[in-house]
Amino acid sequence: GFEARRSEWGQISDAKITDLARRIQELGLRPDDVEEEFIRGSGRGGQKINKTSSKVRLTHVPTGLQVASQQERERSKNRFLAMRALVERLEARAGLGPEEQERERIRRQKARAR
Repeated sequence: GFEARRSEWGQISDAKITDLARRIQELGLRPDDVEEEFIRGSGRGGQKINKTSSKVRLTHVPTGLQVASQQERERSKNRFLAMRALVERLEARAGLGPEEQERERIRRQKARAR
């Protein structure tokens, strides 16, 4: 499963990985359902961003949902952020309970504040 690839998540805390793995399992998301692409980022960052493929795009094959992340310089962090965003979108699509919706609302507020 996704949590078995612990080394691929880089500097992400174990608690965050465990939470994401739990949510992935609750959704019944299989590794085969997700296609990963690593592409060169765009925007600010100079030569570094032009040379490295640190932008991550995930596609959920059964639904065709796509998410991308290039917030961080490290591919592993972007992969984690993209996976978390994909899980959140799939949870929203599945219509999960009010506490998950509240968590999502707070997360969006925090993201806007940055």
